[in-house]
Amino acid sequence: MSFHSTAAWAGLLLITVAGMGCSKDEPAPATTDAKPAAVAPAPVVNAKDFHVAETFNVGENVYVRSMAADEGKGSLWVGTSVGVLEVDLASHDMRASYTRAEGLANEYVFGMLVDQKGNRWFGTNGGGVSRLAADGQWKTFFPMHGLADYWVYSFAEQSDGTLWIGTWAGLSRLDAKNGAFQNYVTELVNEWVYGLDVDSKDRVWIGTEGGINMFDGKQWFTWTHADGLGAPNADNLPISTNTGLGTRSRHDLNVMEEGQQTYNPNYVFTLIIDSNDGVWAGTWGGGVAHYDGAKWTNYTTLDGLAGNIVYSAAQDKNGGLWFGTNGGLSHFDGKNWQTYTVQDGLLENNAYAIVPTGDGRVWVGTRSGVVLLSK
Repeated sequence: MSFHSTAAWAGLLLITVAGMGCSKDEPAPATTDAKPAAVAPAPVVNAKDFHVAETFNVGENVYVRSMAADEGKGSLWVGTSVGVLEVDLASHDMRASYTRAEGLANEYVFGMLVDQKGNRWFGTNGGGVSRLAADGQWKTFFPMHGLADYWVYSFAEQSDGTLWIGTWAGLSRLDAKNGAFQNYVTELVNEWVYGLDVDSKDRVWIGTEGGINMFDGKQWFTWTHADGLGAPNADNLPISTNTGLGTRSRHDLNVMEEGQQTYNPNYVFTLIIDSNDGVWAGTWGGGVAHYDGAKWTNYTTLDGLAGNIVYSAAQDKNGGLWFGTNGGLSHFDGKNWQTYTVQDGLLENNAYAIVPTGDGRVWVGTRSGVVLLSK
């Protein structure tokens, strides 16, 4: 096993971090010169379906917040708190890194999508949306262009290429034909949009800080904890004050240190639609909620989930569901749960991004780096 890729990933972003000093606003551009020593994965403690095959460090205080695979071009895109990496899926070597010097509006990338045409979309923390087109040209979208807000956390694409963008000030729709924005705020249960996905009927599902919406093209629908979203507060955690204070300062999404756990089952931080059009929503303290079209079923640590704060979710090619939580990474096959933590080789237990690929492997982003799980 070669760890050349580990050195390249770490080298590019460690130098970026070193050049930042105390400022989060003006990171220095990355470089490809340094090649730190490789970091081998920790030994597997328990026999499980998957094991950590490789680890890729990106810096001690660097967060991996988003990832996307472009398997047609053989690329894995990694969004971090100091820029974007393009990685070769076959060799695991770095292809390129991107900061403001290359065209990003802001280095802290929370949301990411590779669309049907091969364009790469990056949602940033305070810098709007940056698009790297398939032809290599960059373009940035701000509220002055019609985008709802500068803080952007999610994307979803409908079959006709219409793009939906989740922001902290509502939901933006970018028309595939005329390139015009349309924004939705009052239609939503809450304007802070984190999770987005589209089902087989082209219905748009929206996870917000106050519950879930669905838009079928004509009507809007809403679900909250009162409808079954999120498990009960079995651990008697303090009730989260995240929703309703009306200020961004309460959110420290730059670092998201755990501290004292709180409970807000309406706070949906991630949302995916599975291959059967089932909805899976990761909540803040209420575990994972599944909607089958008729009722909600909730899963928590009592059922086998690694942690009740759920940051990320994905489905692999075999139908297995993956959830990144504050307590590790969990895999659910519909009946059984398996959890992976630092004891199994994860770099850190808070798993913020998950990307399964067609070869059956799973890429997981955490604070300080990425791990590759394989059977």
